Amino acid sequence: MRLLRFLTVVVVLGVGCKRESARGPDDALRLGFFPNITHAQALVGNAEGMFASEPGVGKLEVKQFNAGPAAMEALVAGSLDVSYVGTGPSINTFLKAGRELRVIAGAVNGGAVLVTRTAKSAAELKGKKLATPQLGNTQDIALRYWLKQQGVETNLDGTGDLQIVPLSNSDILVQYLRGGIEGAWVPEPWGTRMLLEPGGGGQVLVDEKSLWPGGRYPTTVVVTTRKAIETQRSRIVALLRAHVKLTERWEKEPEAFATAVNAAFGQLTQKPLKPPILQGAFSRLEPSLDPVGSALAAAAQHAQELHFIPASDINGLVDLSLLEEARGARD
Repeated sequence: MRLLRFLTVVVVLGVGCKRESARGPDDALRLGFFPNITHAQALVGNAEGMFASEPGVGKLEVKQFNAGPAAMEALVAGSLDVSYVGTGPSINTFLKAGRELRVIAGAVNGGAVLVTRTAKSAAELKGKKLATPQLGNTQDIALRYWLKQQGVETNLDGTGDLQIVPLSNSDILVQYLRGGIEGAWVPEPWGTRMLLEPGGGGQVLVDEKSLWPGGRYPTTVVVTTRKAIETQRSRIVALLRAHVKLTERWEKEPEAFATAVNAAFGQLTQKPLKPPILQGAFSRLEPSLDPVGSALAAAAQHAQELHFIPASDINGLVDLSLLEEARGARD
């Protein structure tokens, strides 16, 4: 219940924020993303100016976020128009903010792992401390649901067979290298960094890809709101044309695209990834314009079973008509 109250507060704060006044055609289209390689198309599109130069986008303003809830709060409050984000925050926001949010394209599939230092089974995790990037985020739900399937009890109040602590990805890496946690369920490149950074090691106990039919599940999707579609559809379609080009470039030239992602990542963080880490991380990522609706529905079901959300009906969440329009106009 404490978590539900927290999540409700987050959304209420977002809904209650002062909404932007009516926007005109000369106002900038506002795009959000995170400085994370699972937001690969956004990193390259921003760094190389592909979004801004795509005909029809117009004036563009790019905003960086560190986590999904903050980006979704901005989107619902009307201070953001489009964003790259994980599936957990998008589902939660859709269900708790008047079903306004829309998933309009897939971006990245795969790339989440449970790395452990010593434990080689779920049973061996009992009594230990694990971490996830945020309470109730995509990886936190994945870890708790997997543990539940393995018969390992975890509770949202911190009790249970093991302890799960919320830490930022960078803090997870630091704590793992120092021996402060047994492991973590994290997106790439953090899993590979835990394995390959000096002082790291251990093993991938679970590659989340192995848990989904055909190994397909979305890690990052592109979202907007129903209102933004109504008022700025043509500009969002133009933005998606750039997203499609970036995705196809990744498919055709994966190594060169990974290098471009690392260059953009390095510009933003001042810490480009070392080649072995970049290669290891990208080996688990897959570009995908398909948000895999069946996996979104399953993820919503998992979140409901864990009492993160009150319902799992996400009918209306996915709207691929803009993506189809973007691809049709390009062909």
